[in-house]
Amino acid sequence: MDRKPSDARALAVPTGRFTRFGRLGSMTAGIAGNMAINGLAKLGQGQRPEMRDLLLTPSNITRVADQLAKMRGAAMKIGQLMSMDTGDVLPPELAQIMARLRDNAHFMPPAQLKQVLNAQWPEHWLRSFESFDVRPIAAASIGQVHRARLKTGEELAIKVQYPGVAESIDSDVANVGLLMRMSGLLPGGFELAPYLDEARKQLHEETDYQREGAHLSRFGALLADAPRFVVPRLEERWTTSDILAMSFVAGAPVEAARNAPDAVRNQVARDLIDLTLRELFTFGVMQTDPNFANYLYDAAVDRIALLDFGATREIAPDVVDQYARLIAAGVEDDRVAIEAIIHEIGFVTEDSKPAHREAIVDMIRTVFGALGRSGQFDFSDTELSRVMQAKGTALAEDEFVPPPLPIDVLLLQRKFGGVFLLASRLGAQVDVMAVLRPYLEDRRKERRSA
Repeated sequence: MDRKPSDARALAVPTGRFTRFGRLGSMTAGIAGNMAINGLAKLGQGQRPEMRDLLLTPSNITRVADQLAKMRGAAMKIGQLMSMDTGDVLPPELAQIMARLRDNAHFMPPAQLKQVLNAQWPEHWLRSFESFDVRPIAAASIGQVHRARLKTGEELAIKVQYPGVAESIDSDVANVGLLMRMSGLLPGGFELAPYLDEARKQLHEETDYQREGAHLSRFGALLADAPRFVVPRLEERWTTSDILAMSFVAGAPVEAARNAPDAVRNQVARDLIDLTLRELFTFGVMQTDPNFANYLYDAAVDRIALLDFGATREIAPDVVDQYARLIAAGVEDDRVAIEAIIHEIGFVTEDSKPAHREAIVDMIRTVFGALGRSGQFDFSDTELSRVMQAKGTALAEDEFVPPPLPIDVLLLQRKFGGVFLLASRLGAQVDVMAVLRPYLEDRRKERRSA
């Protein structure tokens, strides 16, 4: 956790529903003004402006990213989630702007930090500490992390939640939803409300640091036999609903491993792919947020540190079984089985056009075909991403509207996509099929013995 907020600065977190609503409102008004000006300019040039082109301009994306970074809380968190896949959707210059939301946020000034600590910890708490660095080593959407040392010698990482974040979740989610609706980017008939409801529930869970502490301890126990990983140890004495205290672990941002030798990069990517499968098929519980900041790599001991368990979730057994059968069907290139399972999971419904069902089956076969074509899959090769983007665009242009999916499925897709993106960032080569096979064999044995 030895990271430093690079371009961040001390900036008080806006609290209060109306203050935060005003911030989002002014941002939305500014974007609308930019769109109107750009639209008139295009009309003056004899061009018919498209809503997407008017919205996704560098100035508008900069405005969104900067305002969400200043607000923090649920507004920034949703922006982070929306930015996870922009590398394949937005032009490179816009993707780079939105990537700011995956970096460190602004942080609380010392006076505001002291108010939070005094409200959460016993009187004279500072007497127990030998040192407490008021400048955070990391700052994100919901809280910031400080390095501290107790007089007993233990070195801690203290995650402090921003004031007012939990209380502002409902209004933030509603306001971001309003911005998404006015954007004109959502396909006709797309039901946004179920996704916003689930986002609201998940964010409320993520602001409960005692819940996160329990998951931190749980993963520490689950991975006790995995020397390639380290999980910080929970310090219960200093943990409250708004403060999470844990042992300090060393490491650099995991993306820094892209400069390491090939064998190191490949092993890091393989470890994270294997961990994702282990979470799904062995543990039945998953840390569902693939934000790169949740992983550190310690080159000195060749070990990956796992951080931030706020988005941890139990995966329903029927969903685990569905994904086991989907992956098995994909590996075997069983078109009939794939089509049956995507309907069972909910990617398509009885009302989906046959052409749309066939296109989604084809996309799944394309992925597994690429993964199994030549042993080591080269994540630095963007060919698969380009092909999948083209197929997805063709589906959208044919007016395919994704049906509402169960939250477990959404989170799994997000985790898979995030790990794929991280492996790509590392430029790794991994025999993905070799990683998959032991888990598929274990599932077959379980079904035979059931």
